[in-house]
Amino acid sequence: MSETASTTIGIASRYATAVFDLAKEAKKLVALEKDVDTLRSAIADSTDFRELISSPIYSRDEQVAAMAAISKKMGLSEIFANTVGLMAKKGRLFVLPQLVRAVADKIADEKGEITAEVVSAKKLTKAQETKLAAELKSSVGKDVKIQASVDEALIGGLVIKLGSKMIDTSIASKLANLQNAMKEVG
Repeated sequence: MSETASTTIGIASRYATAVFDLAKEAKKLVALEKDVDTLRSAIADSTDFRELISSPIYSRDEQVAAMAAISKKMGLSEIFANTVGLMAKKGRLFVLPQLVRAVADKIADEKGEITAEVVSAKKLTKAQETKLAAELKSSVGKDVKIQASVDEALIGGLVIKLGSKMIDTSIASKLANLQNAMKEVG
């Protein structure tokens, strides 16, 4: 891991611990979980939002004002709104995606859950997600929350990240392996 990535994860981890502890102490973990889901969606869906949090073009004052307005519009809890406001003031908004992931992990751990990041070629149905969660639960012994996304480049199959494990059953991966095997033969 690069030094920059390590520093980013360290910063996010400290903020995540602080926001999680504050929310737990105030008995606001349900609101914190809603905040995490809201921000995760905004980061995934909005190019403008990703640009706001990562671009050096925006001054700290602009980021503070924008995050205050966005937090209010999203209905973020006071604890999370204050945290992202502080991050903007300190010039640390670029770690927001890692913060969201770290807080989600802490909430899942508190609930005895684990999150599986599942990438598929087509959108999974609710029945498929439920069946996959049940299969993964029998494997890891914890409730599994599915975080699904779509990547049509996989052609078919799934890529599942569960903690430090990764299971890749995608057709694209199998084709790449076949291509490598053919290079070794000839």
